[in-house]
Amino acid sequence: MNISATVAAELSLNLVVPDHGRVPLTASLCYQGDDPYAIRMAFHVGTGDPVEWIFARELLAQGMDSITGDGDVRVWPGAPSDDVINISLSSPFGQAEFEAPLTALSAFLVRTFEIVPAGQEDAFVDIDGELDALLRSG
Repeated sequence: MNISATVAAELSLNLVVPDHGRVPLTASLCYQGDDPYAIRMAFHVGTGDPVEWIFARELLAQGMDSITGDGDVRVWPGAPSDDVINISLSSPFGQAEFEAPLTALSAFLVRTFEIVPAGQEDAFVDIDGELDALLRSG
C-alpha cells in the first residue's frame, strides 16, 4: 500500500438529455492514496476547463449494486443488459445524469482498493496533521 500512489482513468460516458437522447463526452477519474475517501471526476464539456466533482469512493462502490446517495450525488446500476452505472449530479446550477461504462468503472475501483483497501481509509489519514492545518488557516 502506497499512499502517494495515484490511480487515473479516462472514461467515455453519456450525458442523458431528456427528450434528446444521449450526448457522448469524456470524463477523467482520479484517486489519490493520500486522500483515501475521495474520487475526483472531471467532465470535459468543451474547450474550457473541465467541470470537477469530488465524491466518496464508497458511494461509487455501493452504487455498483444498488441505488445510493441522498444528496448532490446519486449512483445506481443500470439494467444488467446495459453494462452501465448511472450517476446523477445536482447543484444550484442544475442537474445532470450520466451513464458510465460498468466494466471500466469497476476496473478503476479495483485499482483504488489495491492502494487503500475498503474500510481502511482512516489508517491513511493524518487526523492530527489535518486538524493542525485547519487551526492554522482559521
